[in-house]
Amino acid sequence: MITKGELIDNRYKIIKSIGEGGMANVYLAWDTILEREVAVKVLRGDLSGDEKFVRRFQREANSASSLRHPNIVEMYDVGEDNGKYFIVMEYVDGKTLKNLIKKRGPLNLTESIDIMLQLSSGIACAHDSYIIHRDIKPQNVLILEDGRVKITDFGIAMALNSNELTQTNSVMGSVHYLPPEQASGSGSTIKSDIYSLGILMYELLTGKVPFKGDNAVEIAIKHMKDPIPSVCEFNSSIPQSVENIVLKACAKNPKNRYESVSLMYQDLKTCLDETRKDEARLVYKYPEHNVEDTKTISKLESREIKNKSLGDEDNTFVDKADKRINIALIIVGVVCVSIVFIGLLFILIFSADKTKDVYVPNNLTGLSEKEACAKIEKQGLICSVRYTYEEEYDNDYVIKVSPKSSSKIKQGNTVTITVSTFDETIEVDDYTGEALDVIKAELEEEGIRVVATPKKVSSEEEIEEKAIISQSVEKGKRLSKNSGIIELTYATLITVYPDFTDGTYNRDLIQQFCDDNKITCIFKEEEDNNFKEGAIILQSRDVGDEVRVNTSITITIAKNKKIEIPVEPENSNSEDNKDNEQIEG
Repeated sequence: MITKGELIDNRYKIIKSIGEGGMANVYLAWDTILEREVAVKVLRGDLSGDEKFVRRFQREANSASSLRHPNIVEMYDVGEDNGKYFIVMEYVDGKTLKNLIKKRGPLNLTESIDIMLQLSSGIACAHDSYIIHRDIKPQNVLILEDGRVKITDFGIAMALNSNELTQTNSVMGSVHYLPPEQASGSGSTIKSDIYSLGILMYELLTGKVPFKGDNAVEIAIKHMKDPIPSVCEFNSSIPQSVENIVLKACAKNPKNRYESVSLMYQDLKTCLDETRKDEARLVYKYPEHNVEDTKTISKLESREIKNKSLGDEDNTFVDKADKRINIALIIVGVVCVSIVFIGLLFILIFSADKTKDVYVPNNLTGLSEKEACAKIEKQGLICSVRYTYEEEYDNDYVIKVSPKSSSKIKQGNTVTITVSTFDETIEVDDYTGEALDVIKAELEEEGIRVVATPKKVSSEEEIEEKAIISQSVEKGKRLSKNSGIIELTYATLITVYPDFTDGTYNRDLIQQFCDDNKITCIFKEEEDNNFKEGAIILQSRDVGDEVRVNTSITITIAKNKKIEIPVEPENSNSEDNKDNEQIEG
């Protein structure tokens, strides 16, 4: 277990635990170099001891770290520290989509479409980079207070073998979104992610998953065999055009699904248009099941029935022959496990000398780089060097050691030393207000590594696009030209929603605003005599919220209810007149 204050990779200081799962523990940490909060996910359990998985995880995580999209959690670093395999990623202060659904149940139609647009945009970006997520589920989607969503766990999801249906919490959570082809062992394609997106959309609209069961195998069979339930039957106000997206994404036969997530995204953009109001229910072009699917379902069903029957002490369906076969299989299994155990025992015994414990040498601080590395390597350890400019230390002076001196570690592990350097330095100036591109070019020309971090700023504020608004190294400090690093935070201007209800906007002006910012505007009328006919009385996006491309806003317009004044019948009036005449007479 990792504790508060522990330093991972001599850089990431653990602040607190923020989540635990079957595959990894997640911690909030402080990046001591770039001075920012990050999330550190550390692999746990059998995964860390599975050499094949670790290699695949590192490869896939490095691949996923190249992804840059506003709806994908950014990955900063992947590494290993004393047997702990970790990834460092953007810290997102939000809740999982699963928690939101548990709390609220079905989301409204506009919210659901907005979330799906963001998700499909992010997954489309990953597919364009030839990366398949393979484990899309609301547990892997974070949602922020402003409604933005972030997809996470690309590295881990791609490294997992999702075909093995076990009863672990992680797989039981994933099997609810498992495409039929993965359940049958056929492998994953981009259309597998499309299926999972469709299941997730179903859950947004209904507040529940479409298929449930007592175990993973039972649920997998339903994914392969049962048609997706109707969201329109669950909620009659959901348009058929919306249900058709769920039907197309969740087709059993991949041929009946969208060819790409981008096409699903385009369908989501127009599904609430008036032109699609009377859309007919989707009919699949290709058969939903083939012979191979049927064979796989039969195997899974027989396995499921067998699992259930073996758990019943009074079961009369398992004959004696089956019992003899089961006993024989158990005996063979025990023998095989024993052989493997004995083999591992021999390996451990004969390899003990090669992986013996040694101690990190004492008194390394104050030595030169060459002297320190010599002592480290003499112990059978690997020496890794980092450089830093520190005014109070001499040149070529070891100032830090990780792990600490006298720590017991295995031979072959790495010891990192931090060495002060008097390489040529530059004095840091105050760069705030300056253009990022200009300062970045100047610093990089001096050999300084620049990390540019965007920060969203409202266009109403008086600041230029890409102007530097803060820096990680103060003015007057010095940076080494060979190893110096500085983070420059720059402004990226955003448009925010104005107050459409302040009386200055009409329907045409709002539509123009939406067209200019590439968002979908949905107008609806509501009877209310407290407002003037045509007045804007409500907007679904809060004033000051960021305007994001390809999202939507609902505008409510006042419609006055006509009040009918009753008119008295002519006959009654004439009778009244006669009475009046008599009175006057």
